[in-house]
Amino acid sequence: MINILLLVLIKKEIMMSKRNLVIVVVLVLVVLVAGVLQYKANHANDYSVVYLSTGEVYVGKLSTFPDLQLKGGYILQVTKDPADETKTNFQLQPIAEALWAPKVLHLVKDNIVFYGPLMPTSKIAETLVAQGK
Repeated sequence: MINILLLVLIKKEIMMSKRNLVIVVVLVLVVLVAGVLQYKANHANDYSVVYLSTGEVYVGKLSTFPDLQLKGGYILQVTKDPADETKTNFQLQPIAEALWAPKVLHLVKDNIVFYGPLMPTSKIAETLVAQGK
């Protein structure tokens, strides 16, 4: 009788350890897949545009996890054409050349009106490619 009880207990322990092993393997796989997806999302080479509620427009490499971060960014500035006051010019000013020059710009979601990837055919993307950025 004792032998049967011991066999039943051993069998239950083996089943529990197999179940625990399966759970651990599944969790590790989920973490690995999430990590790879996040790495790809944060290391995309595409530029994005971010329009803030203050009217400022930023262009740079945007990552959205764990928070919104803009790296290698530019400020899009609108200036009047000195030759013709009715026309406006656009300039891309690198954030690194600003007085406050941050490495990374951490953005607050509540201040963002919209953001999205730049098309490769947009004037800004063409300008950045021409500058070799």
